[in-house]
Amino acid sequence: MTGTPQAVLSGLSSAARFLTVTVGSGGEKAARDVLAGVGDLCKAVGFRVPGGGLTCVVGIGAEVWPRLFATKPPAHLHPFREVHGGVHHAPATPGDLLFHLRAERADLCFQLATQVVKRLGPHCRVVDEVDGFRSFEQRDLLGFVDGTANPTGQAAVSSALDADGAGYVIVQKYLHDLDGWNALSVEAQEAAMGRTKLDDIELDDKKPDSHVAVNTVVDSHGVEHDIVRDNMPFGAVGRGEFGTYYIGYAADPAVPERMLHRMFVGEPPGNHDRILDFSTAVTGGLFYVPSADFLGALPDPPH
Repeated sequence: MTGTPQAVLSGLSSAARFLTVTVGSGGEKAARDVLAGVGDLCKAVGFRVPGGGLTCVVGIGAEVWPRLFATKPPAHLHPFREVHGGVHHAPATPGDLLFHLRAERADLCFQLATQVVKRLGPHCRVVDEVDGFRSFEQRDLLGFVDGTANPTGQAAVSSALDADGAGYVIVQKYLHDLDGWNALSVEAQEAAMGRTKLDDIELDDKKPDSHVAVNTVVDSHGVEHDIVRDNMPFGAVGRGEFGTYYIGYAADPAVPERMLHRMFVGEPPGNHDRILDFSTAVTGGLFYVPSADFLGALPDPPH
């Protein structure tokens, strides 16, 4: 790897905050300044809590790229592609910059988010903000362990990052119908997930529309392709809002895009992910995750 990556592979933390930002006309300089200085800003906030594990990964969207840099956009960067299935829909929603903040304490994420937004200024707007937490036993709000299939070691590096230490990230916010889900028997939930609920063991006879089955991507040569997920639960009990923030890092966005096609359309069409009958995607964004070297020496702005 020729470049130094951002903290993409820092792993799950106790807390996370996800900021999606649009850059309005006149906000380009502030956005460039934040991109260039976010590493030092993260250090300044994190230094006050040794062992807090504060990190920040930033992503850049396709539509804002030519407004920030004179260089050509990365080869695979494009706006998030909506997916229309026969029953379910993965929408595309606005977003120019993504900030993925992680720490062992929620106050660290909050403080860094405050500083980032302050520096972005009045021409940049936070269009989505999610405060995630690590749930008991690494389980999501559906009651199943989330992230079991994540690659580890060198496999995680090659799945999430290219030779330059950069990659791509897809994010989606899912809201769950917990009443409907919890009305199912445990056996029916396990069939929909493709894993046992208590022990988190993949089923030998999993159904083709189970979540595990449709998210397994194998190419024509029989090689399985992975991504690195750092999903986090979120919710607001008083509003009856219970969800999962999906975030998947990949060296090539074609891999998570294939997963989404399999989930929403199905292969063959109609074989959609059973989980979608209880989980609704309400946001969708695709971002380029540059190396730390790129952020340390940004390309010139457009003339």
